[in-house]
Amino acid sequence: MVIESANIFYPLEKIRNIGIAAHIDAGKTTTTERILYYTGRTYKIGEVHDGTAVMDWMEQEQERGITITSAATTCFWRDCRINIIDTPGHVDFTIEVERSLRVLDGCVAVFGAVEGVEPQSETVWRQADRYHVPRIAFINKMDRVGAEFEKNIKQMREQLGTNAVPLQWPLGREESFKGVIDLIKMKAMVFHDETLGAKFDEIDIPQEYLEVCKKAREVMIEKVAEQDDELMAKYIEGVEPTVEEMKSAIRRATIAIKITPVICGSSLKNKGVQQLLDAVVDYLPSPKEVAEVKGINPNDDAEITRPHSDDAPLTGFAFKIASDKFVGSLTYVRVYAGILKSGTYIYNPRTRRKERVGRLLLMHANKREEINEAHAGNICAIVGIKDVKTGDTLCDENHPIVLESLFVPEPVIWMAIEPKTKADRDRMAESIQRLVFEDPTFCVKTDQETQQTLIGGMGELHLDIKIDILKREYNVEVNVGKPQVAYKETISTTAEAEGKFIKQTGGRGQYGHCFLRIEPLERGKGIEFKNEIVGGAIPREYIPAVEDGVYEACSNGILAGYPVTDVKATVFDGSFHEVDSSEIAFKMASILGFKEAFRRAKPILLEPIMSVEVVVPEEYMGDIIGDLNSRRCVIQEMGNRGHLKSIRGLVPLAEMFGYATSIRSLSQGRATYTMEPHSYQEVPKQIAEKIIAG
Repeated sequence: MVIESANIFYPLEKIRNIGIAAHIDAGKTTTTERILYYTGRTYKIGEVHDGTAVMDWMEQEQERGITITSAATTCFWRDCRINIIDTPGHVDFTIEVERSLRVLDGCVAVFGAVEGVEPQSETVWRQADRYHVPRIAFINKMDRVGAEFEKNIKQMREQLGTNAVPLQWPLGREESFKGVIDLIKMKAMVFHDETLGAKFDEIDIPQEYLEVCKKAREVMIEKVAEQDDELMAKYIEGVEPTVEEMKSAIRRATIAIKITPVICGSSLKNKGVQQLLDAVVDYLPSPKEVAEVKGINPNDDAEITRPHSDDAPLTGFAFKIASDKFVGSLTYVRVYAGILKSGTYIYNPRTRRKERVGRLLLMHANKREEINEAHAGNICAIVGIKDVKTGDTLCDENHPIVLESLFVPEPVIWMAIEPKTKADRDRMAESIQRLVFEDPTFCVKTDQETQQTLIGGMGELHLDIKIDILKREYNVEVNVGKPQVAYKETISTTAEAEGKFIKQTGGRGQYGHCFLRIEPLERGKGIEFKNEIVGGAIPREYIPAVEDGVYEACSNGILAGYPVTDVKATVFDGSFHEVDSSEIAFKMASILGFKEAFRRAKPILLEPIMSVEVVVPEEYMGDIIGDLNSRRCVIQEMGNRGHLKSIRGLVPLAEMFGYATSIRSLSQGRATYTMEPHSYQEVPKQIAEKIIAG
């Protein structure tokens, strides 16, 4: 097998930028490992359960058998170059999926044939919808007991609202799974186990499958024809489309996100992965086929677009920052337009500074291959840029552009940490700052009252991993406090108040005076500010100071010092002094006015509510439901998940600490659960009183 050099030039239409995303344990990394083997990238298949997976290169990943960080690699199939990002499935690392989908042109969504559509599958699907990413669905693990194909298709249509169209049919189920039937060619592929699935025979469809495959093909043609005028004309005339016509129509409908082609296989048993690669090349878009990238000109805020072309001005997006022991800081960049060359200068509109591109690397998990230049449509890593953050645009100084940044969810959990020794103290601040740089969902702040350092993240596992990284990679030993919930404060009614800040001293005084009205907003809206000043009661130059005061007052509420959210503040009147008024005086007046109005507006405490799903054998169901009820869980639905039962509900995060241990003991280790942030809701009165008092 020949590995092609990274420096070989591939035209845009021969490039595919894809991500592999799914629920935890659906088999993403196993699928990626097979892709690397069949494309000649690796000579030996790595296994997640043995800790030898190439893409799970972190020690924590190998120990836990989960993917924590998205890993990028490049491989070659047929005449195409495929840039792949393998993403984590665990909801605590949702930013890794978010930033990967932001820079990809297509996605392979992997589903377990037994479990089907799981909660995190829905989250990934919504993320892909947000960035308009075309998808292929791969139903994996067809060899497992309880594997279902049609049921998965039905679930996709109902739960994800997608137009799922099977292009294949499984040849056998469970332990008799031998291969796949291609509904376009109407041929069966039977894989040779002794060649690790690298060889397969193309045979006629066995008689017992002929009828069901004819029906499935009919449905496929009908569903694709509904989305494609050329195919519809043939379909109405009763003309059988050719294989090429079918593939072209499926490609057009997939790229337009009108359909989701569904194929199947078993990555672990090496069946169906080459057909998945064929589908990536045949149906997912090249950079040329996705919409031109949009951004704004930082000089005048005008909207501008950039074509995906080497001839356009350089436009790149820094989607990930990572530390590497050997080369220092790595900035992963998707080049949308122009050519990025090593040794040249790039411009960062956020910092308004130029930086020199040291070396350019093509990443293969944590291994590197040096390249001279990266053309439009490619993904590479830059060594040596200092002042860069996740979500920065990197461009040509003479043609500046700012691309839309990433959606970053807020932390739902905080934890106090302190260094064990004096030597650890100096290293801790620097190490945490590095981790914050790499992961936008990992936050750090200082508690004003206790002066403790608090770290925040998306869940217990998320913070657990960060503390492990501090220990292993940065040699920082820390003591950890109990997890704390990220509560918020808001109001339940409208109120008005006057804010006055008047100080008369020997010299020039201070005078700021404003009237504020605050009203509740719907959940998830954040803070809004409106100016209703007429007739110059407050001069225009002081309005930004009033707005700053509102935002500062929102950083800690009056109930228990938690951040304020979902409030609209309007400044509608005030007065000023010709000599004594200043920005700082109006800012102080605004803070005082906001706090007073907040007191009058019946403030309430909000808590993060999690969406939880427990999958459990039937005999333990009663105990699990009883335990969930005791945790203030509102159970929404119960259903079947293969031969197991599933329970879905909404539960306050505060009640779920240590749940992993409880669920194990209640079910003798046989139940599993997944949890992800859902919304913020009001805390019951008696519990709120305890939190405020505490």
